[in-house]
Amino acid sequence: MSPNDNTEQPTGEPLGASASDSARRVSRRHLLIGGAAAGAGAVAAVGIGAATGSLSSQSDSDNTGSPKNSKEYESAAKLFGEGTVSPYGKHQAGIVEPNPLQANIRYAAYDLLPSTDRNAIKRMLRVVTGDIERLTEGRGALADSEPELAEIPANLTITVGFGAELVRRVNPNLVPDWLAPLPAFTRDQLDASYSGGDLMLNIQADDPLTVAHAHRMLMRDLASFASIRWVQSGFRRAAGAEPAGTTMRNMMGQVDGTVNPDPEVDEFDGLVWETAKAGWLAGGSAFVLRRIDMLLDTWDKVARSAREETIGRDLPVGAPLTGTKETDPADFEAVNSLGLPVIPDFAHIRRARSTDPNERILRRGVNFEDNGKAGLLFACYQVNPLTQFVPIQQRLDELDLLNQWIVHVGSAVFAIPPGFKKGGFVGETLFG
Repeated sequence: MSPNDNTEQPTGEPLGASASDSARRVSRRHLLIGGAAAGAGAVAAVGIGAATGSLSSQSDSDNTGSPKNSKEYESAAKLFGEGTVSPYGKHQAGIVEPNPLQANIRYAAYDLLPSTDRNAIKRMLRVVTGDIERLTEGRGALADSEPELAEIPANLTITVGFGAELVRRVNPNLVPDWLAPLPAFTRDQLDASYSGGDLMLNIQADDPLTVAHAHRMLMRDLASFASIRWVQSGFRRAAGAEPAGTTMRNMMGQVDGTVNPDPEVDEFDGLVWETAKAGWLAGGSAFVLRRIDMLLDTWDKVARSAREETIGRDLPVGAPLTGTKETDPADFEAVNSLGLPVIPDFAHIRRARSTDPNERILRRGVNFEDNGKAGLLFACYQVNPLTQFVPIQQRLDELDLLNQWIVHVGSAVFAIPPGFKKGGFVGETLFG
């Protein structure tokens, strides 16, 4: 489903059920995955075991359904709700950190009002930054009338992106060449209600109420400076539902994104983060968001073997058709007894691959389902979309059998400014 077939991490489960429901759910999960989660060695997996051991069964609860041991319940609640991610650093949070990524995500784009000039943009970003600091720390936003809704940060991150018009109003000479609509692809059916924008907010957390409240507070901050253009929400697996490191599955049932660039390896920085030569964007990145509708009613009628050939991977574990494990490298030279490629020429993973090691992107996708439609919010970070994302998408556009069951209906590109220090504000480098 995704260009470059990059790997994605699953994440987060929000609080929201009663304690007795939580106990039954966690116990069932424990039976399903047994010691595998603990063996994964990650915080989320270890947390499942902690929650399983700490939550009481219904027989140990009072008539309200709450565990009698409040300290143990509070420990489990902290696991899923009280986690925080610092908004400070060289890079903005929500791109690489936290790991695993959160369960719930909301992208919101805004158009600047005609009166929002350079000075107003600076004031706007200071106001927004102040509330990013408060909300990600589990504190109410400035003049928050419902601060209780902010008390469960659930690993909240808020990443800010700039469209070309915002940069132009500050300084027309600072607009990167790539900060513009992507070149047209022949199969696109783009809808303006899912495309473009001058300012983007990427709000992520392990709890949907946390995301909703944070967005409402930021909408209020922006009301004097910009009008909302579109909102798109998505989801991954809930926190602890799968062992950490499990590749996300999309709404087609396929593992979505294998072989993502690893932040721990040297080449990652050159693929994702801008360097000093980029000026105000040093430490930042380029962001592409594509809304992809999936035609699931017809996809469901396709034979399982044909679906696997369309992608080039099997369904059970996501292994390439020439391998047995998801992480096995695909052998594109392998042929069957008839002399035909085991991985067909039209397979998604064959079309997405590149022999150029610089033509890679950091994949961050989520599923969506709304208004009777379902699909993928394909998001990626890179240094330059024109040299990284576009060549991959052009190959997919030209010959990818999956195109029979997907339609690209939204597209947007934003510059992601670098992170900021305490006392500073997001995007301050744009002002010199």
